[in-house]
Amino acid sequence: MSHHRAIAAVFVAHGAVAGSLSTRIPWIQEHLHLSPGALGLALLCPSIGAFVGMPMAGRLAYRFGNRAATRVLLALWCAGLALPALSPSPVWLFGAFLLFGAAAGMCDVAMNAHAVLLERQLGRSIMSGLHGMWSVGSLAAGGLGALAAHAGLDARIHLGAMSLALLVLGAVAGRGLLPDSGMAGPVRDAAPAPRRFALPTRAILAIGLVGFCATFAEGASSNWSAVYLTAVTDAGPGLAAAGYTVFMLCMASTRLLGDHVIRRLGPAATVRAGGAVAAVGGALVVAARTPALGIAGFALVGLGIAVIVPLVIAAAGNAGTTPGEGVAGVATITYLSGLIAPAVTGWVAGALGYPAAFALITCVVVLLTLLAPVLRPSRPSLSEGAVRVDA
Repeated sequence: MSHHRAIAAVFVAHGAVAGSLSTRIPWIQEHLHLSPGALGLALLCPSIGAFVGMPMAGRLAYRFGNRAATRVLLALWCAGLALPALSPSPVWLFGAFLLFGAAAGMCDVAMNAHAVLLERQLGRSIMSGLHGMWSVGSLAAGGLGALAAHAGLDARIHLGAMSLALLVLGAVAGRGLLPDSGMAGPVRDAAPAPRRFALPTRAILAIGLVGFCATFAEGASSNWSAVYLTAVTDAGPGLAAAGYTVFMLCMASTRLLGDHVIRRLGPAATVRAGGAVAAVGGALVVAARTPALGIAGFALVGLGIAVIVPLVIAAAGNAGTTPGEGVAGVATITYLSGLIAPAVTGWVAGALGYPAAFALITCVVVLLTLLAPVLRPSRPSLSEGAVRVDA
Protein backbone atom coordinates (compact mmCIF):
# COMPACT_ATOMS: atom_id res chain seq x y z
CA MET A 1 0.00 0.00 0.00
CA SER A 2 1.40 3.41 -0.97
CA HIS A 3 1.82 6.08 1.69
CA HIS A 4 -0.89 8.20 0.04
CA ARG A 5 -3.39 5.34 0.01
CA ALA A 6 -2.51 4.48 3.60
CA ILE A 7 -3.29 7.94 4.96
CA ALA A 8 -6.44 8.04 2.79
CA ALA A 9 -7.57 4.79 4.46
CA VAL A 10 -6.89 6.40 7.86
CA PHE A 11 -9.20 9.29 6.92
CA VAL A 12 -11.86 6.82 5.72
CA ALA A 13 -11.69 4.93 9.03
CA HIS A 14 -11.90 8.15 11.06
CA GLY A 15 -14.95 9.29 9.10
CA ALA A 16 -16.57 5.87 9.39
CA VAL A 17 -16.41 6.00 13.19
CA ALA A 18 -18.21 9.34 13.20
CA GLY A 19 -20.80 8.19 10.66
CA SER A 20 -21.50 4.96 12.51
CA LEU A 21 -22.17 6.58 15.86
CA SER A 22 -24.38 9.37 14.49
CA THR A 23 -26.97 6.87 13.22
CA ARG A 24 -27.35 5.13 16.60
CA ILE A 25 -27.84 8.16 18.84
CA PRO A 26 -31.64 7.56 18.88
CA TRP A 27 -31.03 3.98 20.11
CA ILE A 28 -28.76 5.24 22.89
CA GLN A 29 -31.33 7.86 23.91
CA GLU A 30 -34.11 5.27 24.07
CA HIS A 31 -31.95 2.63 25.78
CA LEU A 32 -30.93 5.00 28.60
CA HIS A 33 -34.28 6.85 28.72
CA LEU A 34 -32.62 10.22 28.17
CA SER A 35 -34.62 13.41 27.96
CA PRO A 36 -33.76 15.81 25.10
CA GLY A 37 -31.92 18.03 27.58
CA ALA A 38 -29.87 15.15 28.97
CA LEU A 39 -29.02 13.96 25.47
CA GLY A 40 -27.95 17.47 24.48
CA LEU A 41 -25.64 17.62 27.50
CA ALA A 42 -24.21 14.21 26.63
CA LEU A 43 -23.57 15.27 23.03
CA LEU A 44 -21.64 18.29 24.28
CA CYS A 45 -19.13 15.99 26.00
CA PRO A 46 -17.28 14.88 22.81
CA SER A 47 -16.54 18.52 21.96
CA ILE A 48 -15.26 19.14 25.49
CA GLY A 49 -13.05 16.06 25.26
CA ALA A 50 -11.71 17.18 21.90
CA PHE A 51 -10.93 20.69 23.18
CA VAL A 52 -8.95 19.22 26.07
CA GLY A 53 -7.14 16.62 23.98
CA MET A 54 -6.27 18.55 20.82
CA PRO A 55 -3.71 20.98 22.28
CA MET A 56 -1.72 18.02 23.67
CA ALA A 57 -1.61 16.02 20.43
CA GLY A 58 1.32 17.91 18.91
CA ARG A 59 3.53 17.06 21.89
CA LEU A 60 2.60 13.38 21.66
CA ALA A 61 3.40 13.29 17.95
CA TYR A 62 6.76 14.93 18.62
CA ARG A 63 7.68 12.55 21.43
CA PHE A 64 6.62 9.24 19.89
CA GLY A 65 6.74 10.09 16.18
CA ASN A 66 3.84 11.14 13.98
CA ARG A 67 3.39 7.70 12.43
CA ALA A 68 3.16 5.93 15.79
CA ALA A 69 0.90 8.62 17.25
CA THR A 70 -1.49 8.37 14.30
CA ARG A 71 -1.68 4.58 14.55
CA VAL A 72 -2.27 4.48 18.32
CA LEU A 73 -4.76 7.36 18.40
CA LEU A 74 -6.72 5.91 15.47
CA ALA A 75 -6.92 2.58 17.31
CA LEU A 76 -8.23 4.35 20.43
CA TRP A 77 -10.80 6.26 18.34
CA CYS A 78 -12.02 3.06 16.64
CA ALA A 79 -12.15 1.17 19.94
CA GLY A 80 -14.04 4.05 21.54
CA LEU A 81 -16.88 3.62 19.06
CA ALA A 82 -18.28 0.75 21.14
CA LEU A 83 -18.24 2.62 24.47
CA PRO A 84 -21.36 4.85 24.24
CA ALA A 85 -23.70 1.96 23.42
CA LEU A 86 -22.21 -0.11 26.26
CA SER A 87 -22.75 2.63 28.86
CA PRO A 88 -25.12 1.38 31.61
CA SER A 89 -26.22 4.83 32.81
CA PRO A 90 -26.13 8.51 31.77
CA VAL A 91 -23.10 9.18 34.00
CA TRP A 92 -21.14 6.46 32.24
CA LEU A 93 -22.32 7.82 28.89
CA PHE A 94 -20.94 11.28 29.72
CA GLY A 95 -17.58 9.72 30.58
CA ALA A 96 -17.58 7.58 27.44
CA PHE A 97 -18.31 10.60 25.27
CA LEU A 98 -15.53 12.61 26.93
CA LEU A 99 -13.00 9.86 26.17
CA PHE A 100 -14.49 9.39 22.70
CA GLY A 101 -14.12 13.11 21.93
CA ALA A 102 -10.56 13.30 23.27
CA ALA A 103 -9.50 10.36 21.09
CA ALA A 104 -11.30 11.88 18.10
CA GLY A 105 -9.66 15.29 18.44
CA MET A 106 -6.16 13.98 19.09
CA CYS A 107 -6.37 11.51 16.20
CA ASP A 108 -7.70 14.31 13.99
CA VAL A 109 -4.61 16.41 14.77
CA ALA A 110 -2.14 13.53 14.31
CA MET A 111 -3.49 12.30 10.99
CA ASN A 112 -3.76 15.81 9.52
CA ALA A 113 -0.20 16.59 10.66
CA HIS A 114 0.93 13.37 8.98
CA ALA A 115 -0.87 14.46 5.81
CA VAL A 116 0.94 17.83 5.91
CA LEU A 117 4.29 16.03 6.06
CA LEU A 118 3.30 13.70 3.23
CA GLU A 119 2.31 16.72 1.12
CA ARG A 120 5.83 18.02 1.58
CA GLN A 121 7.24 14.66 0.56
CA LEU A 122 5.05 14.42 -2.56
CA GLY A 123 5.38 18.09 -3.50
CA ARG A 124 1.69 18.47 -4.33
CA SER A 125 -1.63 19.13 -2.63
CA ILE A 126 -3.45 16.07 -1.26
CA MET A 127 -5.29 17.47 1.77
CA SER A 128 -8.60 18.23 0.04
CA GLY A 129 -8.87 14.71 -1.35
CA LEU A 130 -8.11 13.21 2.04
CA HIS A 131 -10.94 15.20 3.63
CA GLY A 132 -13.14 14.01 0.78
CA MET A 133 -12.26 10.44 1.73
CA TRP A 134 -13.27 11.25 5.32
CA SER A 135 -16.69 12.26 3.96
CA VAL A 136 -16.87 9.04 1.92
CA GLY A 137 -16.17 6.99 5.05
CA SER A 138 -18.75 8.91 7.06
CA LEU A 139 -21.45 8.63 4.40
CA ALA A 140 -20.81 4.91 3.80
CA ALA A 141 -20.83 4.06 7.50
CA GLY A 142 -23.89 6.24 8.01
CA GLY A 143 -25.67 4.25 5.30
CA LEU A 144 -24.78 0.96 7.00
CA GLY A 145 -25.93 2.38 10.30
CA ALA A 146 -29.24 3.42 8.82
CA LEU A 147 -29.75 -0.13 7.52
CA ALA A 148 -28.85 -1.57 10.93
CA ALA A 149 -31.27 0.78 12.69
CA HIS A 150 -34.03 -0.03 10.19
CA ALA A 151 -33.48 -3.74 10.82
CA GLY A 152 -33.73 -3.20 14.58
CA LEU A 153 -30.18 -4.44 15.22
CA ASP A 154 -28.98 -3.80 18.77
CA ALA A 155 -26.53 -0.88 18.67
CA ARG A 156 -24.14 -2.72 20.99
CA ILE A 157 -23.78 -5.43 18.35
CA HIS A 158 -23.65 -3.00 15.42
CA LEU A 159 -21.14 -0.58 16.92
CA GLY A 160 -19.06 -3.39 18.41
CA ALA A 161 -18.78 -5.06 15.01
CA MET A 162 -17.96 -1.77 13.31
CA SER A 163 -15.34 -1.04 15.96
CA LEU A 164 -13.58 -4.33 15.29
CA ALA A 165 -13.75 -3.92 11.52
CA LEU A 166 -12.38 -0.38 11.66
CA LEU A 167 -9.62 -1.44 14.06
CA VAL A 168 -8.50 -3.92 11.44
CA LEU A 169 -8.70 -1.31 8.67
CA GLY A 170 -6.74 1.16 10.80
CA ALA A 171 -4.06 -1.41 11.63
CA VAL A 172 -3.58 -2.29 7.96
CA ALA A 173 -3.51 1.35 6.92
CA GLY A 174 -1.12 2.26 9.75
CA ARG A 175 1.49 -0.16 8.46
CA GLY A 176 1.63 1.75 5.18
CA LEU A 177 2.07 5.22 6.67
CA LEU A 178 5.21 7.15 5.79
CA PRO A 179 7.89 6.47 8.43
CA ASP A 180 9.07 9.53 10.34
CA SER A 181 12.60 8.93 9.06
CA GLY A 182 11.37 9.36 5.48
CA MET A 183 9.61 12.68 5.97
CA ALA A 184 10.79 15.82 4.23
CA GLY A 185 11.42 19.00 6.19
CA PRO A 186 13.07 19.41 9.60
CA VAL A 187 13.83 16.17 11.34
CA ARG A 188 12.66 15.56 14.87
CA ASP A 189 15.99 16.30 16.52
CA ALA A 190 16.38 19.62 14.67
CA ALA A 191 12.88 20.90 15.43
CA PRO A 192 12.16 22.51 18.82
CA ALA A 193 9.81 20.57 21.06
CA PRO A 194 6.25 21.89 20.92
CA ARG A 195 4.54 23.03 24.10
CA ARG A 196 2.78 20.38 26.16
CA PHE A 197 -0.51 22.24 25.82
CA ALA A 198 -0.32 24.20 22.54
CA LEU A 199 -2.70 27.15 22.27
CA PRO A 200 -2.77 28.92 18.88
CA THR A 201 0.04 31.38 18.13
CA ARG A 202 -0.56 34.73 16.41
CA ALA A 203 0.28 33.26 12.99
CA ILE A 204 -2.06 30.32 13.56
CA LEU A 205 -4.82 32.66 14.74
CA ALA A 206 -4.70 34.51 11.40
CA ILE A 207 -4.98 31.25 9.48
CA GLY A 208 -7.54 29.92 11.93
CA LEU A 209 -9.83 32.88 11.35
CA VAL A 210 -10.26 31.72 7.75
CA GLY A 211 -11.11 28.24 9.03
CA PHE A 212 -13.46 29.74 11.61
CA CYS A 213 -15.46 31.49 8.85
CA ALA A 214 -15.63 28.40 6.65
CA THR A 215 -16.60 26.09 9.52
CA PHE A 216 -19.20 28.59 10.71
CA ALA A 217 -20.89 28.53 7.29
CA GLU A 218 -20.62 24.73 7.14
CA GLY A 219 -22.03 24.18 10.62
CA ALA A 220 -24.91 26.61 10.13
CA SER A 221 -25.84 25.18 6.72
CA SER A 222 -25.65 21.51 7.70
CA ASN A 223 -27.70 22.01 10.87
CA TRP A 224 -30.27 24.52 9.61
CA SER A 225 -30.73 23.84 5.88
CA ALA A 226 -33.69 21.51 6.32
CA VAL A 227 -35.34 23.82 8.87
CA TYR A 228 -34.76 26.85 6.66
CA LEU A 229 -36.29 25.20 3.59
CA THR A 230 -39.30 24.11 5.62
CA ALA A 231 -39.92 27.46 7.31
CA VAL A 232 -39.07 29.88 4.49
CA THR A 233 -39.84 28.00 1.25
CA ASP A 234 -42.65 25.72 2.53
CA ALA A 235 -40.69 22.63 1.45
CA GLY A 236 -42.11 19.26 2.45
CA PRO A 237 -40.08 16.83 4.59
CA GLY A 238 -38.57 15.09 1.55
CA LEU A 239 -37.42 18.29 -0.16
CA ALA A 240 -36.15 19.73 3.12
CA ALA A 241 -34.04 16.63 3.72
CA ALA A 242 -32.82 16.80 0.12
CA GLY A 243 -31.37 20.23 0.83
CA TYR A 244 -29.09 18.78 3.50
CA THR A 245 -28.19 15.79 1.33
CA VAL A 246 -27.30 17.97 -1.68
CA PHE A 247 -25.20 20.24 0.54
CA MET A 248 -23.21 17.32 1.96
CA LEU A 249 -22.76 15.63 -1.42
CA CYS A 250 -21.45 18.88 -2.92
CA MET A 251 -19.00 19.18 -0.04
CA ALA A 252 -17.75 15.61 -0.44
CA SER A 253 -17.45 15.60 -4.24
CA THR A 254 -15.68 18.97 -4.33
CA ARG A 255 -13.16 17.84 -1.74
CA LEU A 256 -12.39 14.72 -3.75
CA LEU A 257 -11.63 16.85 -6.82
CA GLY A 258 -10.33 19.94 -5.03
CA ASP A 259 -6.61 19.15 -5.14
CA HIS A 260 -6.59 19.61 -8.92
CA VAL A 261 -8.00 23.13 -8.51
CA ILE A 262 -5.56 23.95 -5.71
CA ARG A 263 -2.56 22.86 -7.79
CA ARG A 264 -3.71 25.08 -10.65
CA LEU A 265 -4.80 28.20 -8.76
CA GLY A 266 -2.84 28.07 -5.49
CA PRO A 267 -4.30 28.24 -1.96
CA ALA A 268 -5.18 31.95 -1.76
CA ALA A 269 -6.85 32.13 -5.16
CA THR A 270 -8.77 28.93 -4.43
CA VAL A 271 -10.08 30.39 -1.17
CA ARG A 272 -11.13 33.61 -2.94
CA ALA A 273 -12.90 31.72 -5.71
CA GLY A 274 -14.58 29.33 -3.26
CA GLY A 275 -15.64 32.19 -1.02
CA ALA A 276 -17.17 34.01 -3.98
CA VAL A 277 -19.15 30.91 -4.99
CA ALA A 278 -20.33 30.41 -1.41
CA ALA A 279 -21.33 34.07 -1.11
CA VAL A 280 -23.48 33.78 -4.25
CA GLY A 281 -25.01 30.65 -2.74
CA GLY A 282 -25.71 32.45 0.52
CA ALA A 283 -27.40 35.30 -1.36
CA LEU A 284 -29.59 32.76 -3.18
CA VAL A 285 -30.58 31.17 0.12
CA VAL A 286 -31.56 34.56 1.57
CA ALA A 287 -33.59 35.42 -1.54
CA ALA A 288 -35.15 31.96 -1.95
CA ARG A 289 -38.87 31.58 -1.54
CA THR A 290 -39.08 28.28 -3.46
CA PRO A 291 -37.42 24.98 -2.50
CA ALA A 292 -35.51 24.68 -5.79
CA LEU A 293 -33.80 28.05 -5.38
CA GLY A 294 -33.00 27.34 -1.73
CA ILE A 295 -31.48 23.94 -2.52
CA ALA A 296 -29.42 25.52 -5.31
CA GLY A 297 -28.15 28.10 -2.85
CA PHE A 298 -27.09 25.49 -0.29
CA ALA A 299 -25.41 23.50 -3.07
CA LEU A 300 -23.30 26.54 -4.00
CA VAL A 301 -22.41 27.15 -0.36
CA GLY A 302 -21.21 23.54 -0.10
CA LEU A 303 -19.23 23.79 -3.34
CA GLY A 304 -17.61 27.04 -2.26
CA ILE A 305 -16.46 26.20 1.25
CA ALA A 306 -15.57 22.53 0.71
CA VAL A 307 -11.80 22.85 0.23
CA ILE A 308 -11.18 25.77 2.59
CA VAL A 309 -10.80 23.84 5.85
CA PRO A 310 -8.35 21.34 4.28
CA LEU A 311 -6.32 24.30 2.97
CA VAL A 312 -6.38 25.95 6.38
CA ILE A 313 -5.12 22.77 8.07
CA ALA A 314 -2.32 22.38 5.53
CA ALA A 315 -1.27 26.02 5.95
CA ALA A 316 -1.32 25.77 9.76
CA GLY A 317 0.73 22.58 9.69
CA ASN A 318 3.41 24.39 7.72
CA ALA A 319 3.26 27.55 9.86
CA GLY A 320 3.63 25.90 13.27
CA THR A 321 6.83 24.94 15.08
CA THR A 322 5.88 21.38 14.16
CA PRO A 323 2.99 20.22 11.94
CA GLY A 324 1.23 18.75 14.98
CA GLU A 325 1.34 21.99 16.93
CA GLY A 326 0.10 24.05 13.97
CA VAL A 327 -2.74 21.64 13.19
CA ALA A 328 -3.74 21.44 16.86
CA GLY A 329 -3.98 25.23 17.10
CA VAL A 330 -6.15 25.71 14.04
CA ALA A 331 -8.27 22.62 14.77
CA THR A 332 -9.16 24.06 18.17
CA ILE A 333 -10.45 27.20 16.42
CA THR A 334 -12.47 25.32 13.81
CA TYR A 335 -14.00 23.01 16.44
CA LEU A 336 -15.07 26.10 18.41
CA SER A 337 -16.67 27.56 15.30
CA GLY A 338 -18.53 24.35 14.52
CA LEU A 339 -19.80 24.23 18.09
CA ILE A 340 -21.18 27.78 18.24
CA ALA A 341 -22.39 28.22 14.65
CA PRO A 342 -25.69 26.30 15.01
CA ALA A 343 -26.53 28.12 18.27
CA VAL A 344 -25.74 31.61 16.91
CA THR A 345 -27.76 30.87 13.77
CA GLY A 346 -30.72 29.84 15.92
CA TRP A 347 -30.50 32.94 18.10
CA VAL A 348 -30.39 35.30 15.12
CA ALA A 349 -33.20 33.42 13.39
CA GLY A 350 -35.32 33.63 16.52
CA ALA A 351 -34.76 37.36 16.87
CA LEU A 352 -34.71 38.55 13.25
CA GLY A 353 -35.90 35.64 11.10
CA TYR A 354 -34.22 32.91 9.07
CA PRO A 355 -33.25 35.10 6.07
CA ALA A 356 -31.46 37.49 8.42
CA ALA A 357 -29.54 34.61 9.97
CA PHE A 358 -28.29 33.45 6.59
CA ALA A 359 -27.53 37.03 5.58
CA LEU A 360 -25.13 37.01 8.54
CA ILE A 361 -23.61 33.74 7.30
CA THR A 362 -23.17 35.28 3.84
CA CYS A 363 -21.29 38.19 5.44
CA VAL A 364 -19.04 35.70 7.24
CA VAL A 365 -18.25 34.06 3.89
CA VAL A 366 -17.43 37.45 2.34
CA LEU A 367 -15.01 38.08 5.21
CA LEU A 368 -13.40 34.76 4.39
CA THR A 369 -12.58 35.94 0.85
CA LEU A 370 -10.93 39.09 2.24
CA LEU A 371 -8.71 37.00 4.52
CA ALA A 372 -7.58 34.66 1.73
CA PRO A 373 -4.06 36.20 1.39
CA VAL A 374 -2.98 34.72 4.74
CA LEU A 375 -2.92 31.32 3.00
CA ARG A 376 -0.54 32.49 0.26
CA PRO A 377 2.65 30.37 0.42
CA SER A 378 5.92 32.24 0.48
CA ARG A 379 7.49 29.69 -1.87
CA PRO A 380 6.22 28.73 -5.30
CA SER A 381 5.81 25.01 -4.71
CA LEU A 382 5.47 22.45 -1.97
CA SER A 383 8.36 20.49 -3.41
CA GLU A 384 10.79 23.14 -2.17
CA GLY A 385 10.12 22.08 1.43
CA ALA A 386 8.08 23.48 4.23
CA VAL A 387 5.76 26.29 3.29
CA ARG A 388 5.59 29.44 5.37
CA VAL A 389 2.41 31.47 5.49
CA ASP A 390 2.03 35.22 5.68
CA ALA A 391 0.66 36.08 9.11
